[in-house]
Amino acid sequence: MAELDSIEIKEFDTIIVGSGLAGLTAAYHASKNGSVAIITKSQLDISNSYYAQGGIAVVTAPEDSFESHIQDTLTAGRELCDLDAVRILVSEGQECVQELIRLGMQFDKENGEFVLGLEGGHSHRRILHAGGDATGKGLTLFMLNRVQEQSNISAFEYTTVVDLLVENQKCSGVQAFDFVSGNNIIFRSKSTIIATGGLSRIYDRSTNPHTATGDGIALAFHAGAKLSDIEFIQFHPSALYLPGEDAFLISEAVRGEGAWLLNQEEERFMQHIHPLAELAPRDVVAFAIHNQLQIHHSDFVYLSLKHLNPETIKKRFSTIYHTLLKYNIDFTCDLLPISPAAHYTMGGILTDLHGETNIKGLFACGEVASTGVMGANRLASNSLLECLVFGKRAAEKANTEEMVASGVPQINRIHVDQANETFFLETKNQIAALMSKKAGIVRSGEKLSEALEELHAIKKLLPEEINEYNLLKIKHITDICTLICESALIRKESRGGHIREDYQLEDPNLCAHLIQQIDHQFKFQEIRKS
Repeated sequence: MAELDSIEIKEFDTIIVGSGLAGLTAAYHASKNGSVAIITKSQLDISNSYYAQGGIAVVTAPEDSFESHIQDTLTAGRELCDLDAVRILVSEGQECVQELIRLGMQFDKENGEFVLGLEGGHSHRRILHAGGDATGKGLTLFMLNRVQEQSNISAFEYTTVVDLLVENQKCSGVQAFDFVSGNNIIFRSKSTIIATGGLSRIYDRSTNPHTATGDGIALAFHAGAKLSDIEFIQFHPSALYLPGEDAFLISEAVRGEGAWLLNQEEERFMQHIHPLAELAPRDVVAFAIHNQLQIHHSDFVYLSLKHLNPETIKKRFSTIYHTLLKYNIDFTCDLLPISPAAHYTMGGILTDLHGETNIKGLFACGEVASTGVMGANRLASNSLLECLVFGKRAAEKANTEEMVASGVPQINRIHVDQANETFFLETKNQIAALMSKKAGIVRSGEKLSEALEELHAIKKLLPEEINEYNLLKIKHITDICTLICESALIRKESRGGHIREDYQLEDPNLCAHLIQQIDHQFKFQEIRKS
């Protein structure tokens, strides 16, 4: 254990862990009432939000309505959404977007009117975009600029949180490790907001940046926070498939503009599966593609835009178009090989409607949180909206907290030993292959049990007390994967982003949130329907 007088201690009113749209939004609003620290393990502009090609779903058209957006969200969520949270998302979301526009955020317009896109699961055109297919980048950089204008916000890049400081169910701050200096730092605060994003990089094909390995969820779980519904992983149907290359995301909006999915025989197949065809909810499309891969013994299907106006496509999807040209693919005339990739975590750290966890002073927002909005399957383009709404709500509630009077507990110093880096990379890849094979789009009790055995075997390779960063990362990843497999094993049904080949139907008796907490038995919690 390290003595406190040998470790640097910094004090802020609010600590934000993570620098995606949720974290930046929370930081901006928290700064109105005190000092803020943003801690991020890479750079401020590296996040899932930054790479989001899709837009932000918000009611703006006269023919659209809050009720329609709410119903689309509930339908996509397979009855697992909490109605009060969805109402807040949709109604306050409109206010948040209007506030951004007043601050100067530019969304795409034609002839003075917003260009509204259509994506899977939406009954109206309601998707705002910025820069065509670069909405995440536009929004994130816009909020980053607003954050950097605030003199009372301090950013700590290349710094990772390694522990939450919790005593008597109250969070007093975090322990962090500075990669540049090699120093351990204690950040004390009135409130801590986790906004670390998702965990899809635990799979071998993912649209997420390499930083998205579920750190925040693991930290919160070990601190005693409740988790909810982490068995539900959304696999984006359309990610570029090229052997040896990362799974580059092909936005849902491409299908929204009329692209077709074709199998190896170059035949459309979605119109036989769902009334919305290629615009069915993501879980339906991903599962249909998975089945085509099995039928044709292939690694990919095709996305075809040949029948669409090429100039419109080049303008609307400029980023995608120019990225694909680097691979000698012109997707206005070439068939595009795609297959599903792990994309989004529907569950996460359980919060109330203000982003607060069951631990006093500890909040979560964005993809890392389970607010009750996403259900069993996220409706396309609701994620950026959730960042804005619940990032603001978490900050406003966090601003009411008071500083903990008690001292900071002693800590275990973390260090980096380069000798463990090879073990980390090899083990991480081993786990990613394991999760993709046995806890991916389609699961079974047998495969999940096998995965758990292999994960337990990996855990046995780790020392009981870990103070080296590479080993700590492996512990976090194995813990997260274990929790996913355990919850997937418990949920004996198929619903949304959780598909069991041995339980192929939804079970009305399991229409409830699955709650996990350290040193507690799992339990089911009722959905809030009012």
